[in-house]
Amino acid sequence: MTQHITDIHKPIIEKAAKGNAKAQRKLYELYAKAMFNICFRMMNSTEDAEDMLQEVFCEAFRRLGSFRFESTFGAWIKRITINRCINELKRRKLNLELNEEITPDIHSDEKEDDDELNLKVEHIKLAMSMLPDGYRVVFTLYMLEGYDHQEIAEIMNITVSTSKSQLARAKRKLTEILKASSMQYKLN
Repeated sequence: MTQHITDIHKPIIEKAAKGNAKAQRKLYELYAKAMFNICFRMMNSTEDAEDMLQEVFCEAFRRLGSFRFESTFGAWIKRITINRCINELKRRKLNLELNEEITPDIHSDEKEDDDELNLKVEHIKLAMSMLPDGYRVVFTLYMLEGYDHQEIAEIMNITVSTSKSQLARAKRKLTEILKASSMQYKLN
């Protein structure tokens, strides 16, 4: 027995599934910004994110007739968005730097002074854009999109241990980038 979810946008979704352009436009307006943010974090480029967003909505509208309200529309289109971005990254054959080894997360004994970093959102976004693709994708899925390692492993066709090691490496690399940029700002 399939459980159906009540979606607050059900009337709009049903109209959009029948090809109603106004309803499709409304769905786009409701979800485009959130899906663009996912695309941008995954693709690391405004232009690529815009292209992906276009493809996501084209695919979503093509497949809308198969949407069965077993999840919310937001969760459904988010899954399409993430899968589209990952497939595009794979298609481009980018070096995802995925390694099956788990490297222990080594922390130095020196105490980090959080006040010293004095970070702003822009610094973090810039630092994330500097992460290697594999690190950035796993970091985004885990830290920002809320997927667990099992889900990431299934989405990316990697092992759970690879997902965990990529996240640990991403965190270390992000910390290094942020510390370096913090030092640069202090010098200026």
